[in-house]
Amino acid sequence: MFTIEHEFDATVITLVDEGSDPRDYLQEDVTITSFEDCVVVEQLDDQTDQVQTITFSHAQLRELAAALNLPEGVYRLRQSGETSPAKPE
Repeated sequence: MFTIEHEFDATVITLVDEGSDPRDYLQEDVTITSFEDCVVVEQLDDQTDQVQTITFSHAQLRELAAALNLPEGVYRLRQSGETSPAKPE
C-alpha cells in the first residue's frame, strides 16, 4: 500500500509494507519526499531506532528507475530517456 500527499514545496509518497503471513519479514515504512531539486528517501532502522536518509538528484533517480529493468552492465541514460551501454572513456 502507498499514499501520496502534495504539500506546499514537495510531494510525499509513503510505502507501507503489508503482509498477512507471519513469516513475512516486513520492513518499516519508506517515505519518499520529492522536492524541486532532489528526492529524499527515509526509513526508520528498527535496530538503531534512527531514521536512515538517502538524497538523490532527479538524474540519479531516473537512472535508478531505468536500472531496475536492465541486466548487469555499465549504462548511460540518454537525454531521450533511452539507455545504452556506456563506452569506455
